[in-house]
Amino acid sequence: MAALARTNRLIREKSPYLLQHARNPVAWYPWGDEALAAARRDQKLIFLSIGYSTCHWCHVMERESFEDPAVAALLNAQFIAIKVDREERPDLDHLYMQAVMSLTGQGGWPLTVFLTPELQPVFGGTYFPPEERWGRPGLKQVLTAIATTWAEHPEQLRAAGDSLTKVLRAEAAGPGPAGAPPDDRRFTGTGYKPVPGTGTDGPGTEVLAEAVRQFTASFDPQDGGFGDAPKFPRSHALSFLLRAWARRRDPAVLAMVERTLQAMAAGGLHDHLGGGFHRYSTDAQWRIPHFEKMLYDQALLARTSLEAYQATGRSEYADVARDIFDYVLRDLTGPDGAFSSAEDADSAEEVPGGPGPPGTGEQREGAFYLWTQDEIGTVLGPSLFPEVMAYLYGVKPGGNAAEDPTGEFKGKNILYRAHTIAEAATHFRSGTGNEEIAEIVARARRALFDARAARPRPHLDDKVLTDWNGLMLASLAYGARVLDEPRYRAAAERAAQFLLTRMVRRDGRLLHRYRDGEVAILGMHDDYAFLIHGLVELYQATFEPRYLAEAQRLTAAMLDLFWDEAGGGFFLTGRDAEPLLVRPKTFYDGAIPAGNSVAALELLRLGRVTGAAAWEARARRLLQVAAAAMGRSPTASPQMLIALDFAVGPSQEVVIAGPPGDPKTQAMVRAVSAAFLPNAVLIFHPPGRAGQAIEAVAPWVAPQGMTQGRPTAYVCSNDACQQPVTDADALRQQLASATPSQRSDV
Repeated sequence: MAALARTNRLIREKSPYLLQHARNPVAWYPWGDEALAAARRDQKLIFLSIGYSTCHWCHVMERESFEDPAVAALLNAQFIAIKVDREERPDLDHLYMQAVMSLTGQGGWPLTVFLTPELQPVFGGTYFPPEERWGRPGLKQVLTAIATTWAEHPEQLRAAGDSLTKVLRAEAAGPGPAGAPPDDRRFTGTGYKPVPGTGTDGPGTEVLAEAVRQFTASFDPQDGGFGDAPKFPRSHALSFLLRAWARRRDPAVLAMVERTLQAMAAGGLHDHLGGGFHRYSTDAQWRIPHFEKMLYDQALLARTSLEAYQATGRSEYADVARDIFDYVLRDLTGPDGAFSSAEDADSAEEVPGGPGPPGTGEQREGAFYLWTQDEIGTVLGPSLFPEVMAYLYGVKPGGNAAEDPTGEFKGKNILYRAHTIAEAATHFRSGTGNEEIAEIVARARRALFDARAARPRPHLDDKVLTDWNGLMLASLAYGARVLDEPRYRAAAERAAQFLLTRMVRRDGRLLHRYRDGEVAILGMHDDYAFLIHGLVELYQATFEPRYLAEAQRLTAAMLDLFWDEAGGGFFLTGRDAEPLLVRPKTFYDGAIPAGNSVAALELLRLGRVTGAAAWEARARRLLQVAAAAMGRSPTASPQMLIALDFAVGPSQEVVIAGPPGDPKTQAMVRAVSAAFLPNAVLIFHPPGRAGQAIEAVAPWVAPQGMTQGRPTAYVCSNDACQQPVTDADALRQQLASATPSQRSDV
């Protein structure tokens, strides 16, 4: 009992990840003045451990090492041990991840870094087993060696720290000189052409074309996705390719997107019972996922699915988006409307007849999601034809995990769509139609969902992050438009209300994290960029000018707090933030798009909406700063390519003027929302006093009103508008004629 009662300093924190470690025998500190002062006072190295609460290998390292008294004794005697939640402090995570990747060539979590008292990194890695294993050095061995070197030859570690710090400072300076030509020999095009309407040099359509060539070269035509296992969704890469298809109408480009989306939706990456998607697939066929579910993946995949639906008209993509939204609104939405961050990969495995109450079994990856064939048969019974579900979802008596990276899936089945409804109808009953089979499957899925709901659920990380919430509210707002679904619009507005009230300090400064009644941590650049993105989308779903006005305010603050006047681009941390070893600046679009990439697009869009030429000029400067990185490896910057695609144009500003409730007005709004118009912004201009609010934000729309008392649409591009139209069909024709594929100059 005494061991259970023992806690360390993390017990006072709000982060679920830090609280998971609050009862370790390690004398953990949270990152802060107390820990850093102790390191300087005692001249001890810092043992920095960075992870997050839904990270499987973080749990493994905790069980193996941080709960081990021998490891704790080494750490407590020789180091200042600091725990950091990477989702709370992405600035620290980015900075020290870059150091580890420079040292080892790879990164991941848990991230383990040794720092001098001056915060310089000297050595690091990711997961360390307690003893040497799989060719990895053991943590005890590493701790002893580092402590000995620091005691006997500190100059060696300080020299390593100086060298790594130089690397970090070079990386933080940005991807290369503004406008510098690409220096990678793989880049074969000219890469530079004037951006139409800007009068400045910058990366142009050749960069976009080279990105398509590189994606095509790495595409897996059999299973979809890019490269070999493990495979990640990379939703923003698919969204870029949809824009490339819209520009050239190359069917091969659209086929890459569709094959990938279909394969992901059919695979075990997709939760076929509860909706949503897992983090990534450990195999090339998308069947065996790493089971954690992240809010940002749901937001990004929903957006891409909606865009695919607009581009193709295929309802299966709309169904995937609805499936994701159902999951998020049911399982990740708090009582106040904000969205939780993630669900764990691990959960307690129930052992029939085992000791202890339900949910006290061993934590195992995927336990909540896995099934034996016998379990499925017991739940469904003969009336729900378990053999049909087994056929459809690849269930086998001995389990279906052809690969088992953690050794935890033996005898278990991961549901994936092995056959279609039509194939099942043919296979089982020649006289049974697709509709009857579909009804059987729907009932069976509901029964399995209900049975699964009684299992111990994975841990929910319920902290609210401004940046991830911005992404989710943007996708819900987009879904409200595309699917004409008021429920999604209401959910997006509730989230926005939370962010704009609870996550803003009295002086207007945006904050990063909320949990358990506490708002804390200064907002970083991603918080501003992603929330601005969400508000611009929310305006187009609601036509409430206050959301655009708030986006304007946040954009002005973003430029003030984060813009690098000397080098261009945005720093991750504000000028009022805690000074770090290096002030980081991010351009790489990883699992989450870089803030610089999102900001480039939103500066362009807000510039078009408001007429603020200065904001478009900042976006062009940002694209110039990113030019070298895009030239070297365009596939590493798909979200920045999306911004570049918008800048190259043509883009459209669509203004609809008319009474909000008029059926013809609504028909024109639906015509715009149904079409795939990635480079268009939609503005609604109601008559009378109601129109004055949008005129205050976008003065240039004042003369664009109704004609002859009829709802009217204006399609504008390059500072010129087409003839106004007063019916939805004519509007559709104008929108179709303005697509990039019709332009000879791009």
